[in-house]
Amino acid sequence: MTQVQDVSGGMTSMEKRATVSLASIYSLRMLGLFMLLPVLSLFTEQMPGSTPKLVGLTMGIYGLTQAVLQIPFGLLSDRFSRKAIIVIGLLLFLLGSVVAALASDIYGVLIGRALQGCGAVSAAVMALLADLTQEVNRTKAMATIGASIGVSFGVAMTIGPVVAHHFGISGIFWLIAILAALAILVILFIVPNPQKISIHRDAEYIPSELKTVIKNADLLRLNYGIFALHLILMASFVVVPLLMRDAGLGGGSHWQVYLPVLVTSMAAIIPFVIIAEKKRQMKKVFIGAILALILANLGFVLLHGQLLGLIACLWVFFCGFNLLEATLPSLISKTAPGDLKGTAMGIYSAAQFIGAFLGGASGGWLYGEYGPASVFVFSAAVAGTWGLIALFMSQPRYLANLLLSLQAVRPERGAEFSKALLAIDGVEEVRLHFEENTAYLKVDSQILNKNELNIFLQQWR
Repeated sequence: MTQVQDVSGGMTSMEKRATVSLASIYSLRMLGLFMLLPVLSLFTEQMPGSTPKLVGLTMGIYGLTQAVLQIPFGLLSDRFSRKAIIVIGLLLFLLGSVVAALASDIYGVLIGRALQGCGAVSAAVMALLADLTQEVNRTKAMATIGASIGVSFGVAMTIGPVVAHHFGISGIFWLIAILAALAILVILFIVPNPQKISIHRDAEYIPSELKTVIKNADLLRLNYGIFALHLILMASFVVVPLLMRDAGLGGGSHWQVYLPVLVTSMAAIIPFVIIAEKKRQMKKVFIGAILALILANLGFVLLHGQLLGLIACLWVFFCGFNLLEATLPSLISKTAPGDLKGTAMGIYSAAQFIGAFLGGASGGWLYGEYGPASVFVFSAAVAGTWGLIALFMSQPRYLANLLLSLQAVRPERGAEFSKALLAIDGVEEVRLHFEENTAYLKVDSQILNKNELNIFLQQWR
């Protein structure tokens, strides 16, 4: 016999508290990192020992340490206290911020940025979220965290130049350290304590599943996509702030560009998100967004000496970037089998951080050797290869993930239960894991009748 929860149920007060508090940890941490993006090259360029190569490396180095340590931190959180691992990571992040704030030359900032990346707590935070939420509410909780990151990006890009103008780059690093301390207080005193630590395949990296995920060609294409997207972002922002300054816009006024560009570009992509999801035209919209990146970078090549041209190209860039940043995680979720989603997201995140590292390093090197136009030619070429790869992607499956809590499933009835679930309209895939007491479903939410599913599940109680 099985026991299941109503798939249409809402979050409990504890789940809401866990979701909001863990989202705030993400926001506090990412707010600091994103604030550096529009100003770091402006200020480190003037530091003793600075070269374009070192500026680019300083911008991207945190991605290298993040990529190396995020999965090990997640695995350690499975063996030890989730909260303890997260606090350790946040302390490393805080330490790196203090080192960078006290730095008197480019090398000190470089070391601080590397230490910031060592605070790779994302996987551990997602695992803790999974411990604190019911299966049927976990996707909603993860979406809340995703939204908080998007808001943090927009806020940080706007206030970063203002803070840097008044307090310098060291002021931003001190602010980041304060935000990290606040995040530690949240994890210690506000985030609920889980009753037990469990493995959750939808939220965590499973080492034994690595080969299965890597062999999936569609997931590999998406991993290359997030790699390329963050490589282009970091390479571009090695030089874009410098070019706006050289075109006559002081660093303290850059927020006057970023705020309207980000707000209007976000508004502009809303119809395309609706077309992609509701009208099920994801592939066309996806390829169109990549074309926007290519056009923006080619525009930068031609117009990088003109302020209005830079602003226009930046708007096109963020239209493409924001659309891709929103659709890539959705595509990973749609493409990966339900019980491999956590592993797929772990590899995806590693690809993202490696892209950020190589973007900063290559952007700085190209800028120093060949000038700003070379950075944008390189970025356009990377986006072009991504576009060619995307042409051969499979049509996305418009399926959502649904998890059912199975408290006492007899393994010998598993095949029968799966077959009966698959007979319900809208249920496309069922994977049972008796060791977790969890059923991982892929469902077509436009077809699935949740009331019908709940009635069916009642029969199995």
